[in-house]
Amino acid sequence: MYVSIGLAFLGALFAMIGGGGIFSMIGGIAAGIGGLLGILFSRYGYIMIPLITKGTKTIMITDTGYEIPPSQDVIVKESQGIYYASAFLGIKIFESASEKSSEENVLYNESFERAISNLRNVTKIAYLLYVEDIGEKRKTIEAKRAEAQLRLAREREKPEPDVLRIDKYEREVALWDLQLNKLVKGIKPMGVIAYAMTTATGVSKEGAIAGVKVQANELKSILANSLNVEIEWLTADEMLKCFEWERILPTSPQELEESMV
Repeated sequence: MYVSIGLAFLGALFAMIGGGGIFSMIGGIAAGIGGLLGILFSRYGYIMIPLITKGTKTIMITDTGYEIPPSQDVIVKESQGIYYASAFLGIKIFESASEKSSEENVLYNESFERAISNLRNVTKIAYLLYVEDIGEKRKTIEAKRAEAQLRLAREREKPEPDVLRIDKYEREVALWDLQLNKLVKGIKPMGVIAYAMTTATGVSKEGAIAGVKVQANELKSILANSLNVEIEWLTADEMLKCFEWERILPTSPQELEESMV
């Protein structure tokens, strides 16, 4: 991202001092490319970085000896001839316990117990909780609610709408409506970031990676079906954030929110 910003700056400089000639044109093109890449890396680094590392077959090594393969979707560690590979899954929760009835909470707990009983491997499910700042929260919720309503309307207008997507977008709109109602009532919003972690071993690096991918896909299916949540495989920066949170947590809600931008 910083290289892209530097390219944009140099391109703009060349464009200004080029006197309107070929150097100005080259500088303008470089500035445009650098600016575009800077935006892409800052907003979609979890997609861009794996594409680059896959193409260049780049392997990253952390200062603690953990290895991140070119796909950037797992983290590997070798210890005494045994390889350990870990994968992280993001959990998007659309409802809280306070928004459910007593009967719904009982059913949800039963679903959670069934999900846990179906797990065949050790699994870590982590929740990062914090009280959000009300100041800008309402504007953010209203913007996200409008986006969800727009996606819902577009899906409904299609000749053959996807029933699953409509259900997903309806739940998103309902979620933002509930959060807005809470703010109106003066209830402080509670933020939550949830993710799951699973680890597999193997006598080779490839074996450990293949094993953890099988485990993660099973875990993804179990959690999504049992808990009615959306699960996504975390890669690149998003995966590394969860890995870092295993050791040190953000010290304030602001720091946590900034790390998720």
